[in-house]
Amino acid sequence: MQPVYTTLKVNNEIELCEITDMDCKQLIERELLRERISYYIRWQKPSFFNKKKNACIICVNDSAREQAEDVVRNICDEKGYSVRFLMRKAQNQFL
Repeated sequence: MQPVYTTLKVNNEIELCEITDMDCKQLIERELLRERISYYIRWQKPSFFNKKKNACIICVNDSAREQAEDVVRNICDEKGYSVRFLMRKAQNQFL
């Protein structure tokens, strides 16, 4: 007998997009919450080659990727913000 949880996929988060504008980040967060899309934000540390101080990456579950991408694209098209879509597997550092 196997537990029900063995069929669930875990650790399948993707890095959706990189944001440098904090107003854009707030709008995206608000809309993701309204659409009930689970997400987390990973803040990037400034390095010698990457001088962006307020850069963050929004990560979502792979199963909500299309819906989250639509949300971000709608906000960017409507308000004129610029974000960089990454669409790659998240590098989880807590494992």
